[in-house]
Amino acid sequence: MAININNLNASNQVQQAQQNKVKQHSAQTASNNAQVKSSGQDSVSITPQAKQLNELQKKAVDAPVINQKKIDELKKAISSGDYKINPEKLAASIANFEFKLV
Repeated sequence: MAININNLNASNQVQQAQQNKVKQHSAQTASNNAQVKSSGQDSVSITPQAKQLNELQKKAVDAPVINQKKIDELKKAISSGDYKINPEKLAASIANFEFKLV
């Protein structure tokens, strides 16, 4: 702030300081009003990773529930030696799994 050495009246300097404060306050108020008006233009975007996570969560909910009774029956059949493995069917299943990975 420049000081006029020809007119060292303190009241003149006080008036200038008050005017500067009023200008700053009005500029700040205008800036705040502009921010309030622009806040109505907010937007949200979902990343592809979030979309993929959402799809995976939906699939997990829709996934079949584990049949503990069947698991127990298979364990019992394997331990007693009654479970028979079909090697052709096993080989076809392994090959199918490998092709799905590629």
